[in-house]
Amino acid sequence: MINKNKPPERKGKILLVNASKEYVKGTPKNYLAPEHIEKIAKVYEEFKEVEGFSKIITIEDARKNDYNLSPSRYISLQGEEEFRNINEIIQDLKVLQRESFEIDKQLNKILSYLGFEGYLDNGV
Repeated sequence: MINKNKPPERKGKILLVNASKEYVKGTPKNYLAPEHIEKIAKVYEEFKEVEGFSKIITIEDARKNDYNLSPSRYISLQGEEEFRNINEIIQDLKVLQRESFEIDKQLNKILSYLGFEGYLDNGV
């Protein structure tokens, strides 16, 4: 939201909020809980920086970055990143490869039945 009637101390400044971690997983969609909305609103109303959540930049900062106002460009979430164990990733990939192979076999049967034999030429 662009506010042209900012107080003098806020002129030439832009508040960016990265609320990408502020949600509750839902089915089928994620949503903001009341506490998340309050947190976002409080930071916005107080026009303040919170480490890993909000950042105040100048118009000159935005200009230097080709006016890219993506919060992730200015707000680091590195401390909160979680990395999966490489062995778990490899196991997941093996399962996905087996599932892909089975799906391709079934698809080839269907295509063969429809007269498209050899349409998927992937060695299945």
